[in-house]
Amino acid sequence: MRVKNLGRVLIISAAALVAAGAAAIGEECIDKTAAQHANDYPTVTRADYIYGCMLANGQTRDVLEKCSCSIDVIATALPFKEYEEAETVMSVRQRGGESVAFLYAPAMQEKIKNLKRAQVEGEIRCF
Repeated sequence: MRVKNLGRVLIISAAALVAAGAAAIGEECIDKTAAQHANDYPTVTRADYIYGCMLANGQTRDVLEKCSCSIDVIATALPFKEYEEAETVMSVRQRGGESVAFLYAPAMQEKIKNLKRAQVEGEIRCF
């Protein structure tokens, strides 16, 4: 009887260890994905954002730190591909005219809204 109980205890313990290991691996994958997400922005894109931010907010060391913090927050909230698409849509829409009418479609509007939400989050956290 004791051998049966010991076997059950060992099986349950092994299952718990496997589950804990799987959870730890899952958390590690999530952390790596978030880190990759935040680091997939090219340096020139980050620099361009910071440059524009500093032109709008002042050219001091304090503003430099706040602007770089802001792009870091945006990078964690929005994958680079989505950031790039929204920036492109906003840039092309400035031309105006009939040729850019499709850029006012709901799907394009949503891309811009997502970028603006990320920018607001950056301003709230950093400024």
